[in-house]
Amino acid sequence: MRAGGREHGFGAWAAFCGPGVGFGGGKYRGRVFDRGDLLYLVLALLEERPMHGYEVMQALGKEACGWYTPSPGSVYPVLQLLQDQGYVTSEERDGKRVYSITEPGRSFLAENRDRVEDVFDRVSAFTRRFTGSDMRDLTRSFVRFAQVSFEEAVKKSGDTEAMDRLRDILDRATREMEEAGFGRRGKGA
Repeated sequence: MRAGGREHGFGAWAAFCGPGVGFGGGKYRGRVFDRGDLLYLVLALLEERPMHGYEVMQALGKEACGWYTPSPGSVYPVLQLLQDQGYVTSEERDGKRVYSITEPGRSFLAENRDRVEDVFDRVSAFTRRFTGSDMRDLTRSFVRFAQVSFEEAVKKSGDTEAMDRLRDILDRATREMEEAGFGRRGKGA
C-alpha cells in the first residue's frame, strides 16, 4: 500500500516482526484499532488486488504477524458495508465471492488518506515497542524459558519431587523479578 509515495500498511511494519513477535503500545496504549479502522484496512488491501473474504482475513492476520486474528464476524460485515456504500463490488468466482474496490472506493480512500496513514502509523508504533532488538532478545529468552519449563513439566509429570522443584524455580524467578521492580507486585508497577 502506498500513500504519498511512502509505503504504508501492514507490509511496511511486517518486516519488523519475527516469528511470534508482534504488537505492543508505544504512544498508543491499549487498543491499536479504533472503531471503524478495519474498514480502511480492508479497503486498502482491496486497493492492492481483488480478494475473497477469507483472503482478506488471511492478509490481515499475516500482515499483523499473528497478533491480530480477524474473524469472519468482523471482516464480512465490513465487506458488506463497503459494498452497500458502493466502495467495493463483488462477484462469484470459482464458488467464492471476490471483492474489488470501485472508483468511488478509491476516491474515498484517497480522501481519507490521513485516517489510513494514522491507522498504519499507530500499528507501526505499536509493533516497534515489541520488535526492537532489546525486545527480540528478551522474547527469545522468555520463549526458551517457557519451552524448557513446559518440556520439563511434561517429562516429569507424575514425579512429585521434580514438579515441586520446577515450581520452586519458577516461583523464585517470579519473586526475583518482582523484587527487582518488574511485575504486579514490584517496585516499578
